[in-house]
This record gives sequence, structure tokens and C-alpha cells, in this order.
Amino acid sequence: MKKVALKTLGCKLNYSETMTIQRDFENEGYEITDFEDKADIYVINTCSVTQSANSTCRSTVRRALRRNPEAFVAVVGCYAQLEPEEIASIDGVDTVLGAKNKFKLLELFDDFTKRSEPIIYNSDVNETVDFHNSFSADDRTRAFLKVQDGCSYKCSFCTIPFARGESRSPKIVSVIENAKTLVAEGFKEIVITGVNAGDFGRGTDENFFMLLQKLDQVEGLERIRFSSVEPNLMHEDIIRFTAASDKIQPHFHMPLQSGSDKMLGLMRRRYQSDLYRRRVELIKELMPDAAIGVDVITGHPGETDELFQESFDFINSLPVSYLHVFTYSERPNTHALNIEPKVQDSIRKDRTHKLRRLSKKKRFNFDTSFSGEVRPVLFEGAEQNGTMLGWTDNYVRVGIPYNARYENRILPVRLGARAKDGYLIGELTPEAKEEQKVIAELVG
Repeated sequence: MKKVALKTLGCKLNYSETMTIQRDFENEGYEITDFEDKADIYVINTCSVTQSANSTCRSTVRRALRRNPEAFVAVVGCYAQLEPEEIASIDGVDTVLGAKNKFKLLELFDDFTKRSEPIIYNSDVNETVDFHNSFSADDRTRAFLKVQDGCSYKCSFCTIPFARGESRSPKIVSVIENAKTLVAEGFKEIVITGVNAGDFGRGTDENFFMLLQKLDQVEGLERIRFSSVEPNLMHEDIIRFTAASDKIQPHFHMPLQSGSDKMLGLMRRRYQSDLYRRRVELIKELMPDAAIGVDVITGHPGETDELFQESFDFINSLPVSYLHVFTYSERPNTHALNIEPKVQDSIRKDRTHKLRRLSKKKRFNFDTSFSGEVRPVLFEGAEQNGTMLGWTDNYVRVGIPYNARYENRILPVRLGARAKDGYLIGELTPEAKEEQKVIAELVG
């Protein structure tokens, strides 16, 4: 049977969808191999958030063909939806599948032989109305569960609505069944993901809060996290429910994009800075140890030096834990292209560096504030130079000496100093050591 190699470009949502495509191939008997190895079929799931994502697609195709010039190359995903002709012009690409068809590779092709001319399967994104359940694994400890797709927002800088269509989601009962499947496979933690996960249930009688309440009741599920949720959708009842839950972790990720109200207006965001601050303050009031991650964009058209400084000062004043900083990138057909003044590339990069330095400072201060405390850590199986790593409930990276029997276990760990690689050096509590020793003796 032919070998298949898959590559994900972009977000965790893309990754979960790639894993769904991989499972489809596995179910048909194909052998899955690493993307760096020689394969008969290469599937590249693309991103379209930045211009660099597009160039990355080209280089990824070239890498695949260097390993096997006769391989069948399929390019799917967001970039494939937005620029199908451009991708089809890349030498060696055999097919391009947009949003509606990216899960239909095995349905559309039976022999996957190299073609003389590429075939494009692309339709209007508004025809993309189906929801495809997807989930992926992270080192056999955490699973990323897709609960929502598409976006009905019209932010000035974003192409996602053009690439994925309107917001849509499955019924809660479907998500719960997927969660139970993951628990049965041994996963301790599920991360809820989507393009705009907080918009779950749009147009139905269900919503994101109701989903969290049901997931919180899944037997055997020990940890729940939710990825990026818009501030206007991070309602107080969600924050209060998280604070009261034993399963939902004290870890939030809320996109901000700018701390300047004028910039938020230009970006067509659905909130202003005061609402964002109130959300952060409520989280910290109810969960003082909670981690809060922030998405920020630098160099968006209209961002003057004064407006950037206003944004920087606002973010600096917040008790947040880390930043994901993105440099603005021009995207076709977006409203931001019509906004003046443009920001020079060198200035964009300089602003990005300033915010990333701020992020490092906040991350260091947040992590080290827990040195000396005991927190629960879910350990991963991979060994890195004799160390195994894991995450605390509030998203602090922790490392201890590698021990295979600690894999996929949640253990109490006393946190110590920060290692040069960025994690806190941990030590299992005496009680945890004794418990694991007894378990090992029983199993042995």
C-alpha cells in the first residue's frame, strides 16, 4: 500500500483537521510516514493568515518533491480556498482542494498517480456549510477537539471568513461523544478549539457556555482548556463557571489585537479596551493564579507611533501572562488595504520586537511567581535531554528528570527555579513519589 505523508501549516485547528484526513487514509489501509521521508502521496494543509504562510506553502511543496519527484501532491485548506490558481501553478502540484472538498481526497482520487495537469476542486466559500468533526493528539496527553469552524466577523485584517465561510458548529451531543471517545483512548486533557470557538451554537438554541457545562460532566475527563475566545464572547458566566469548575483549567486566551480604542475601531473589532480590562480583572479577582494569553497585531494601517504606544502601555498595565505578537501582513480583499497611513515594514518589525520583549518579561514574572509552590502537572511522554516536560493547571511549563511511568499522569510537583530552556525545574512531592513507587511495584 502507498505511503502518505501529511504536513500542517498554521494553527491547532488546521492540525486537528490534518489528523482527520490522516485517519481517513489509515482506515483505508495506507501507511503513514513522516513528511521528511519518501512518500507516494504528500498532503499539505495550508494557512492564509500571513503572506509568509503562502510562501511557506511553496517551499513545502518543493521539499516534498525533492524526496520523491513522482509523488502525488495535494494542497488543501485556507490558502487553497483563497488562491487555487496560484497554487496550481506551482510545479509538481497535482490537486488543489478548497474548504468544501478538503476532506474528500479519498473520494475524488483512487490511484493517486502523478498528473500532467493539476485538478482544482474549489467552490464559493458560502457553499461550505457542513461541519466536519476533527480532533488531534499532542504527545498522547492532550487532545485538540474542534467544536466550531468559520467566522461571521469581518475584522479588517482577516481572510478567514473568505477561506472558511460563515460560523458553524455541531450539536453539543456530537461534541460530547467525541470527548468520550478521546477519554476512552486515554487522554487526560482536552483543548477546545475553533476559528471563533466562543461563537459555538450561532443560529441555534445552544451556546458555548452550555457546551462547557456539558463537557464538565464527562466522566473520566480530568482537564479542559479552551483556546482563543473573543472578549465580547467571554461572558461573565463563563468566567465564573471556570472558577468554580474542578476540570476547566485557570488558563484563558483572549485576543486583544490592540490596546488603542481608535485602532480597535479601524480593525472592526467588536469591543473596546475597557471591556477587555474588565474581563481580565474579573478573571484575576476569581482566579488570581490564572494564566491569560493575549493576541496582538502590530503595524496595522492607521497605527501611528502614538497609537502603538497607547496600545503598549495598555498591555503593560494588564496582569496578563504572555503575548502572541503578529506583524500585520497585507491580505487580498481585506478592508485594511483601504486604510491610511500604511506602516513601513521596518517600523512594524520594530514594534513586534518591543511587544515580544514585553511578553518575555511578563512570562518570566508570571512563571517565577510560582516558584516554591506545589501545583498539579500533566506530564508528556517525550524525553528531551533526560527531561520530561508538562504543564501545570495554569499553563506553566515544568520539567523533571525523565521517568517513563510518569507519562500521561497528573502529579503534584513543587516548582523551583527557571531553567535556561524556559521551563521551571520541578520536583515531585514526597507523597507523589511514594504513591508512584507503590504503583510501580504493583504493576511490576
